[in-house]
Amino acid sequence: RADQIKLGYTGKAPRFAIAFKFPAEQATTIIEEIIFQVGRTGVITPVACLKPVLIAGSTVSRATLHNEDEIKRLDVRVGDTVIIQKAGDIIPDIVSVLPEFRSKQSRPFVWPKTLAECGGPIERVPGQVAWRCVGRDSFAQQKRRLAYFASKSAFDIAGLGPKMIDLLFENNLVARFDDIFRLKKGDLLVLPRLAEKSAEKLLTAIDSRRQVSLARFITALSIDNVGEETAIDLAEHFLTLAKLRQATISDLETLSGVGTVLAQSIYHWFRNSANQTLVDRLLDQVTILKITSPANLKLKGQTFVLTGTLPILSREEAKTLIRQAGGEISSTVSAKTNFLLAGLEPGSKYQTAQKLGVKIIDEKAFRRLIA
Repeated sequence: RADQIKLGYTGKAPRFAIAFKFPAEQATTIIEEIIFQVGRTGVITPVACLKPVLIAGSTVSRATLHNEDEIKRLDVRVGDTVIIQKAGDIIPDIVSVLPEFRSKQSRPFVWPKTLAECGGPIERVPGQVAWRCVGRDSFAQQKRRLAYFASKSAFDIAGLGPKMIDLLFENNLVARFDDIFRLKKGDLLVLPRLAEKSAEKLLTAIDSRRQVSLARFITALSIDNVGEETAIDLAEHFLTLAKLRQATISDLETLSGVGTVLAQSIYHWFRNSANQTLVDRLLDQVTILKITSPANLKLKGQTFVLTGTLPILSREEAKTLIRQAGGEISSTVSAKTNFLLAGLEPGSKYQTAQKLGVKIIDEKAFRRLIA
């Protein structure tokens, strides 16, 4: 147990465990093209465009190739016939290439040195398999960061999804995070297919998010290697943004689960002058809610897993209530799980909880727990 605690959890699974699953359904198809996606932190992911094929109940036309090393390992090429499956019955994944069907004119895939989406050259991240844009402010990265900023994990601005972000960005209405909060009705009414009521609704949604928790604020900044769970840990440890901005690498390394690479990433991000200006401009528009010691710690020491759709609460709202009451959240059911909060159409976690004897509760029972 001590080793498990030391290894801890990622945002999705325990680091000390591995899941064994039934063999996935497989199918064959052809790779028509290999393209690249640029993430909000500039990391580049190669994606195989496939001849559409039906597998595990849905039609698949794309599959991630993960990175350059995976392309080399598979020796995957445009025009190849490949075997694919859905990892975890969800994510399309290329298992292997069938070289006997390969054309004699086929040539190994050559990794590019530049990408238009990056606005120039790319580089391999030292010590990692990932490649990233050398420049950190290409249009593709800016749009991804803005979309993530408004997403449910961060500021949770209703109606401000990737398509709306693209529209605002391409019309030069937003470029930085704070630009979102400076939008006026007149700005929005010039956009195609956006009526007055829709504009007012979006502005109301934006205005409602001018107060935000420290954890969501940190998440929204798109700091390399910092996801939701790490942001929560940072917020609970430092309590204020000012203390986090002043933290040294040694200070950061005292947190459980924060190693040297992550500590350096956070430290250097806050020492970057452009990032400092970005944060200051954002603070002119929003207020970070003070973290107070919860009066209700009824769930202290209790671990919850959520599955299915709850009747009233959203998944994020339920998680917030659990944390406010001192509880912890895990994404996987184990013998250490105290409660499975189950809604409509629960997944395989429900059966796992039954087998392990974990107590299963619905939303009504959950509300009684925290009352």
